[in-house]
Amino acid sequence: MDLDLVFLGTSGSVPTGRRAPAATLVRRGGERLLVDCGEGTQRQLLRSGIGLVELPEVFLTHYHADHYLGLPGMMKTFSLRGRTLPLTVYGPPGLSDLFGALARVFGKLTYRLQLVELHPGDVLDRGEYRIEVFRVQHGIGAAGYALVEAERPGRFDLEAATGLGVPKGPLFGALQRGETVLLADGRSVAPGQVLGPSRPGRKLVLTGDTRPSGEVGEVARSADVLVHDGTFLDEERERADETGHTTALAAAELARAAGVRMLVLTHLSNRYFGPEIAREARTVFPETIVPKDFDMVDVPFPERGAPRLVKGGALGREEGLGDHGAAGGDAGPRGSGGDADDPPVGRDPVGASAGG
Repeated sequence: MDLDLVFLGTSGSVPTGRRAPAATLVRRGGERLLVDCGEGTQRQLLRSGIGLVELPEVFLTHYHADHYLGLPGMMKTFSLRGRTLPLTVYGPPGLSDLFGALARVFGKLTYRLQLVELHPGDVLDRGEYRIEVFRVQHGIGAAGYALVEAERPGRFDLEAATGLGVPKGPLFGALQRGETVLLADGRSVAPGQVLGPSRPGRKLVLTGDTRPSGEVGEVARSADVLVHDGTFLDEERERADETGHTTALAAAELARAAGVRMLVLTHLSNRYFGPEIAREARTVFPETIVPKDFDMVDVPFPERGAPRLVKGGALGREEGLGDHGAAGGDAGPRGSGGDADDPPVGRDPVGASAGG
């Protein structure tokens, strides 16, 4: 099951020439979950190789304009295209009031809109994974979201199953699903006889805007990827605290304490370009990246390797050729070798492609 994050907007508060306001797309198999929808998000999707898909769900972390201002326009575009698929928007308390005001902007819709207000501690059960809602500290009602996959069955031991007399075919699949099977001779075989130890799923944590928080650290413990506010350098720590944001250094300290595999810093102040944020964080936590718009992070299962940044991986073919040199087709992750001033992350260059 593929799992990745597409960074459509990585700027804080205002757009810049290279960065759009906050928007991150989580893709798991065929599912698409958009977290925040800053100004111009629909255009970012159109520029990408993804296109303006009919997203079924949008999760808002809070109601500062740079995190939702792109949603009314996107909703209106969906309606003008004759969309019929329902749209569910999730967010902390205040969501209904916000949309009561926005209704005059997007007008009558061709599809059903459902608003769901969430509170810290709420859990959305999706079967193979769950979405946990947690509290962040930003001065107003705000929430973060964690996508946590369920444990997976252990590896199937073909030799053990054959030795127990289990015939190849449907019974193999039943055992792999955790079901006890009955053989033709009346014997039963339990999953524990043919399956290895259960294997962990993956965990993504997205904070939105926040000060450093012990609660975030607990939620992020052992996460594969922590996407965290990285608005300022440490020299601006007083400003960060005043505005409810985090410095690169403080986020790195939190990531180290939580034992995450990769720290992703977003929501950059327009006074920074990115490499300086990465350099400061990596003095504490080497596995830190600062993505640009259209970068991706691929998140394999733990036994298949570490999360990996794919520079420009979400760019459409035409955009990729213009911005990054030669680019492949739209079938999978791709990207350039990154910028010359990108410092290295761990043992690999920041801009390493998925196959490099």
